[in-house]
Amino acid sequence: MGYKGSAWANVIVKREQTHTASGEETAAEVAVEIWLKIKAYVNQFNEDKKRVFDQLLLTLRGIDSSQDGFEQKAILKVGVRLPVEVSPDDWYIKLNEIAEGANVERTGFAIPAWKCEKNTSLVRCFLSAIRSQGGEPRFVYKTGTADLNIVAPVWKCPAVVYGPGDSTLDHTPNEHIELEEYAKSVVVLSETLKKLTSPTQ
Repeated sequence: MGYKGSAWANVIVKREQTHTASGEETAAEVAVEIWLKIKAYVNQFNEDKKRVFDQLLLTLRGIDSSQDGFEQKAILKVGVRLPVEVSPDDWYIKLNEIAEGANVERTGFAIPAWKCEKNTSLVRCFLSAIRSQGGEPRFVYKTGTADLNIVAPVWKCPAVVYGPGDSTLDHTPNEHIELEEYAKSVVVLSETLKKLTSPTQ
């Protein structure tokens, strides 16, 4: 029924090259301090959020440092999964504020979170079709980001994501589906389409 948004950035810190005995902070040290500030902000934001779907989910995807004899550079590769209430632009504004003095470079494609409506004919048809195959339907809000985030706001029509398999195994070496479950899901989709196109809907 919903997917979190996502936003990616490189936080770039540059410092003049100094002697190692100078006592001056290195670009790498400053980058680590910035990361700890970002993490502290996220922890504070999440304090009163019980559902993971409503939290900021922060990841440090990588950290690189280099120097050429004249300048030091450190790069934090920061990713975040966003709740509905925080847009990508909101996040980038906050990230720039936290990383003051560093350069925040947006990378990839930022996507807002999206949450579907439960009380629609589409949802009702799916619930009925799942039960007809002996399934017990439940509403799930995912921590990842999907095509739904992109198409649902544009199409402006009821939407859900449905399919066989254990979603906790997505993008893992053990990702798989059971053929029997797959066959049932085909029937569920067929029944849903029949119900949606019947004159009584």
